[in-house]
Amino acid sequence: MRIIRACHELGVDAVAVYSDADADAAHVRVADAAIRLGPAPAAESYLRGDAIIDAARNSGAEAIHPGYGFLAERASFAKAVEEAGLVFVGPTSASIAAVGDKLAARRLARAAGVPVVPGTLEPAAVERVDALDATLADADSVGFPMFVKAAAGGGGRGMRRVTTREELPAALASGSAEALAAFGDGAVYLEREIRPARHVEVQLLGDATGTIVALGERDCSIQRRHQKLVEESPAPGLTAGERRELHDFAVRVARAAELRNAATAEFLLDGDRRFWFLEVNTRIQVEHGVTELTSGVDLVREQLLIAAGRPLSTATRDAAERAATPDRHAIEVRLTAEDPARSFVPVAGRIGRWSMPSGPGVRVDTAIEAGDRIPPDYDSLIAKVLVVDVDREAAIGRLGRVLDEVEIGGIQTTLPFHRFVASHPGFKAAELSTDWVADQWQPRVQKDRGAALEIAARVAVAVAPTSPSSSGPSGVGAETRVEPGSGSSAGVDQPGRGSGWSRVAREEGVDRWRER
Repeated sequence: MRIIRACHELGVDAVAVYSDADADAAHVRVADAAIRLGPAPAAESYLRGDAIIDAARNSGAEAIHPGYGFLAERASFAKAVEEAGLVFVGPTSASIAAVGDKLAARRLARAAGVPVVPGTLEPAAVERVDALDATLADADSVGFPMFVKAAAGGGGRGMRRVTTREELPAALASGSAEALAAFGDGAVYLEREIRPARHVEVQLLGDATGTIVALGERDCSIQRRHQKLVEESPAPGLTAGERRELHDFAVRVARAAELRNAATAEFLLDGDRRFWFLEVNTRIQVEHGVTELTSGVDLVREQLLIAAGRPLSTATRDAAERAATPDRHAIEVRLTAEDPARSFVPVAGRIGRWSMPSGPGVRVDTAIEAGDRIPPDYDSLIAKVLVVDVDREAAIGRLGRVLDEVEIGGIQTTLPFHRFVASHPGFKAAELSTDWVADQWQPRVQKDRGAALEIAARVAVAVAPTSPSSSGPSGVGAETRVEPGSGSSAGVDQPGRGSGWSRVAREEGVDRWRER
């Protein structure tokens, strides 16, 4: 939807492709034409580069925008598009090959003088038993705890945390197998764990003239399973000097890769306020919207214009000049069809009630409507809710109001988690790290689970058959009654504050809407 809208604003026709699972999706209806790729499994549809190129040729399209995932960072796909005489809306296949492979990117960054997270620079010989001793020696050199990471992709797939030598062989095998299934490449490498740390990334744009700019940074520290849940720009707490240093690191890597179009350089910020290069994502990011809100640049439009041979716009270059001294703050939350009380397990189903927020400084990116079915086949993201205001404090206040207006029925979502984040004192104080979910949310889940069990036990006692000696006309003893205003008052009406069900639903995100 985001790409189609940008095309239409430029007067360009857009052709959508879809699998059987997405035959009724909004992007299919909005596009000027739509072509079926195949059945629901991604391997038979969205991962079929040949089918996508055929669709472009048969429809008369001149360019292919790869979107956020699937083939977006495959150098082989970008090369196939180029060889078919089509324009790939993204970095060239050569640039993707240079930094799309995480190991190649690490070598490139080190050569450019950018600090790289300590680790190996070549893939581990997973299938060679005789190479295990050498891999263990590499691990000792890197230092524990560490990560086994996929060389060909991100999003936490293929990643395994390893704390001892004994855990390494199994982690290498399972990580490589997952990477192979997800990316078609089982190469993995070792990387030291930096902890505590914040995840900070820089938005990059480059054109065919060789001009490369940084449009500011985003903090993406709040994650689950190494996948982002909340993003904000600018990264809170950085000085202008630190921002300039970070942006310079990112541009150095991009220049070494001869970047063209959009990419993101990702870093870790450690406890000593040092930046460490992680990787480059050679595509537009899901969270690009927060940068658009703070910079005033339409990144997808810029992508299309750069792909058409245009140089970076004056507005983009001006935005890059002031990126180290931002004058507004934007926050995005990813609403996903997941149960945050059960380790964010994905949930499929049909949307019942669906009401998104609006008002000043509010943006919602979604293609979901009431009645839509959320399939189990793809990513669980259903909406991105963004806010922008003059500073972080105001943006957080706006975010709280906005999330209070969101209504989703029929399936469980991460809305309770995001409301928790927006009201949390630690988040408001910018006390961020990649351990935030484990340190702040998981203890809350355990506490709530214990409180729920306590309520259930008390209610069971209250409704059980009682003896004639029980006090009160109803036979329910006072000691078993759940009192309004107590810490365990779910479902109890409270005078002056609406029903207990309504209050708890809003504060805790318990969805009591019935599917319509």
